[in-house]
Amino acid sequence: MVRAGLTAERLIRAGAELADEVGFDQVTVSALARRFDVKVASLYSHLKNSQDLKTGIALFALEELADRVAEAVAGRAGKDALAAFADAYRDYAREHPGRYAAARLRLDPETAAASAGVRHAQMTRAILRGYDLTEPDQTHAVRMLGSVFHGYVSLEMSGSFGHTAVDSQESWSWIVDSLDALLRTWTTS
Repeated sequence: MVRAGLTAERLIRAGAELADEVGFDQVTVSALARRFDVKVASLYSHLKNSQDLKTGIALFALEELADRVAEAVAGRAGKDALAAFADAYRDYAREHPGRYAAARLRLDPETAAASAGVRHAQMTRAILRGYDLTEPDQTHAVRMLGSVFHGYVSLEMSGSFGHTAVDSQESWSWIVDSLDALLRTWTTS
């Protein structure tokens, strides 16, 4: 019998909350069943397995993050859009570390193509159009921004910047300013 009130959507949202609390790697169907005080078997009418749960959390996080980034960059261009874009990612990672980790989950090509990941790429390219980059430079720039932002956020969240007197926000602003300067002066190779 299906427990009243449990749906795949409710379980995925609870899984996202659990990921923020204990880490995305620790989220399992068993852990989720304990959260709802139900037997694991009762969740399998809504979820296939732990991978299905993790994929659902990843899709949820990608959608939530895309909505946040879209709101942040709306009506902005150039450096203002770049900074809003970067700050939205960083703020999301700080507020939702488990969901941010979930958004990095490797999805199969079909699932990825139907996910909000496509919106992330489109928003990045929209920002880069303000810098007049053409292909293949635009693709290089998309990869550079993703690498820099994700790398910085990952290092910052692991405490890697806590050993110096320079505030990490100061470095973050310096990086965004440097990326803007680089993109404005990009020369086609």
